[in-house]
Amino acid sequence: MKKYTYTEMKDTRSGFGDGLTELGKTNPNVVALCADLTGSLKMNEFEKNHPERFIQVGIAEANMMGIAAGLTIGGKIPFTGTFANFSTGRVYDQIRQSIAYSDKNVKICASHAGLTLGEDGATHQILEDIGLMKMLPGMTVINTCDYNQTKAATIAIAEHEGPVYLRFGRPKVPVFMPTDQKFEIGKAINLTEGTDVTIIATGHLVWESLQAAEKLEAEGISAEVINIHTIKPLDEEAILKSVAKTGCVVTAEEHNKYGGLGESVARCLAQNNPTPQEFVAVNDTFGESATPAQLMEKYNINDEAVVNAVKKVLKRK
Repeated sequence: MKKYTYTEMKDTRSGFGDGLTELGKTNPNVVALCADLTGSLKMNEFEKNHPERFIQVGIAEANMMGIAAGLTIGGKIPFTGTFANFSTGRVYDQIRQSIAYSDKNVKICASHAGLTLGEDGATHQILEDIGLMKMLPGMTVINTCDYNQTKAATIAIAEHEGPVYLRFGRPKVPVFMPTDQKFEIGKAINLTEGTDVTIIATGHLVWESLQAAEKLEAEGISAEVINIHTIKPLDEEAILKSVAKTGCVVTAEEHNKYGGLGESVARCLAQNNPTPQEFVAVNDTFGESATPAQLMEKYNINDEAVVNAVKKVLKRK
């Protein structure tokens, strides 16, 4: 099995900030809007270098979405920036009516997603956002795994015509994806080849799944790990090809088990090749205040949880 090591620890939100900075230099139509969280979203450099293309909306997220939708009419490519909780739940009506229904070319960029927001607690740890956004017709949903992939995705979505939800996080996590890997919307990345089980992971759970695969290999279990960075549109071809070989699946995500990646994969399998599946996800509950590592352990979304899920699904083959 191919072994993955990380070069450094960096937060995915910095990948977004650096990608946006690069876009500012190369694409004059890119504009950025922020809801009073410029530092948290790492949008400082864009604001510094392009003040005429930066709009500080303040704590008025619904207004931000409306402004962004309007800017597209003049040919601009607006990137909105705030926490995932405020990017989705707080402004869902504005996104649905002004952006999705109207098919506006807005890039909704959401930091501090999932439990790994950490000490800010349950009110900020949104675990429903993937479900909310993937249900909107025409909305592309992307959930990146490390700094390099987030930077590449930020740059790539500027060239995609149509609304996009880009989800990333707060903590520093391992950087393990190649710096030069092209980001292709809707194309999964097969990270390891395996024959016994398919592990389909997204976001921070990709690294956890790779660690799980190494532990499983030591026990004689061959795991294929697939990085699903684009949850919608889902790369069904990659999923079905892998499952045809392994015969069982574990999905892993930092999200509620209802409405996330796991349910999208289950629909794909039910329609094409019914297959035993186990879910590594938050089990229909809100979070709480603690460190990211403590929360991932308590809510069973770390490498050990993936290992346990694999052993469970293998019994169902």
